[in-house]
Amino acid sequence: MAASLDLTASSIELTRAFCDIESVSGNEAPLADAIETALAPLAHLTVTRDGDAIVARTDLGRDRRVVIAGHIDTVPLNDNLPTERRTADDGADIMWGRGTVDMKGGCAVQLKLAHDLVDPAVDITWVWYDHEEVSDALNGLGRLARTRPELLTADFAILGEPSNAQIEGGCNGNLRAEIRAYGKRSHSARSWIGDNAIHKAAPVLDRLAAYEPRIVEVDGLEYREGLNAVGITGGIAGNVIPDEVMVHVNYRFAPSRTADDAVAHIHDVFAGYEVTIVDLAAGARPGLDAPLAQDFVAAVGGPAPKPKYGWTDVARFSALGVPAVNYGPGDPAYAHHDDEQVPVAQITAVEEGLRRWLTA
Repeated sequence: MAASLDLTASSIELTRAFCDIESVSGNEAPLADAIETALAPLAHLTVTRDGDAIVARTDLGRDRRVVIAGHIDTVPLNDNLPTERRTADDGADIMWGRGTVDMKGGCAVQLKLAHDLVDPAVDITWVWYDHEEVSDALNGLGRLARTRPELLTADFAILGEPSNAQIEGGCNGNLRAEIRAYGKRSHSARSWIGDNAIHKAAPVLDRLAAYEPRIVEVDGLEYREGLNAVGITGGIAGNVIPDEVMVHVNYRFAPSRTADDAVAHIHDVFAGYEVTIVDLAAGARPGLDAPLAQDFVAAVGGPAPKPKYGWTDVARFSALGVPAVNYGPGDPAYAHHDDEQVPVAQITAVEEGLRRWLTA
């Protein structure tokens, strides 16, 4: 029997039902089917399916349009489904289980509001997409941006990534590089004949240890950068002087830097070494200077917006010229955690914040 979603239920119960339809990356189809089936009868929405991404749009002729998006896939399970309603150690009412934080709580809120908001103040494009937790080449939002960009046209976008029910603007960029040094093999009993490549990695590690990452203000938010070794490989055998070593480096850079700027910086820091860029994603500026963003901040209230230090798909909207922020229930520290859990109060808070803004 196909899974189903009752859109008349509360966003809390909808979160439970949404999470209980298992959708580890690559198995999103049953959940996408349930979303599509639940939305199809709603006359105020035009529903489009692209693979396992579902797009639902209002077409009310409003002068402004917003996109509100979330990914429906999760990392693999580890005995953390079905979802449970629990009391946390601090007494908080929580929903426990895979996906409650990353990011089915936010997706469930979006689904509830897509059902309820028949006459919103702005036109809305709701997006639930697939394959966020795996290879960038498979990302459903990226696929839509490449093949159906007209579906993502908007004045402002919100991504329901977990943010403790607070607004987090933009995101840092992300770069990974391999730094290599070379030597000459020899028997370790005659090491003077060889040239130990691993020893040549010492200056690379010295540069990393001495590196002072920047704190950069971008449009009023302070982004913290980071440059770190995340792996090192080298060596052939216990009696062989190695002829190659590779230090794997990760660089998180403020959205004031372009991707090309970040690459140039890495080449400058590791001048004299072979540098291979293996992953690169530009960041996104906060987007909080957009009029719709300012209205959104006012409607949500609470603490001032914060920066998003990790990379998120808001960068895809930024690349399309759409300012975007992160806003969803859950503590990012619980994302991918086997003890994944979201305070029920945050689910309600995000629903109320979005509802106030979209109906104002």
